[in-house]
Amino acid sequence: MSAVEAKLAELGLTLPEVVPPLAAYQPAVQSGPYVYTSGQLPMLDGKLPVTGKVGAEVTPDEAKELARTCALNALAAVKSVAGDLDRVARVVKVVGFVASATDFTGQPGVVNGASELLGAVLGDKGVHARSAVGVAVLPLDAPVEVEIQVELVQP
Repeated sequence: MSAVEAKLAELGLTLPEVVPPLAAYQPAVQSGPYVYTSGQLPMLDGKLPVTGKVGAEVTPDEAKELARTCALNALAAVKSVAGDLDRVARVVKVVGFVASATDFTGQPGVVNGASELLGAVLGDKGVHARSAVGVAVLPLDAPVEVEIQVELVQP
């Protein structure tokens, strides 16, 4: 077991299977020392546990937890390309999309779910630049979508 996966286990988490693509794309691709993930939805066992807009049908706390799930799914996508999460030198960038009610402005707090998970799992390697964007709707009416870019240590 890798050190990163041991840390996940210590936190009571397991790395899920990679979420299959919903359309014509790959969950993650590597270019040089970087891995870019596609947007990851908060899928659990192939389904969205909650749908709707944050600030309407979905509470900010629920959405923050869903962003955490998105980050876990993104780590699974990174592993599918890198082979081992211990190769992650650092998370470079996180982009979070939050399907928001028209008056909801708490997108940064929601995307903190992803950022905090990456920090808890990767320590200083999980510190990153970030964008948190409110959008009208996401695929499958998901409340949150997260993509990450990581830099790998070369073997």
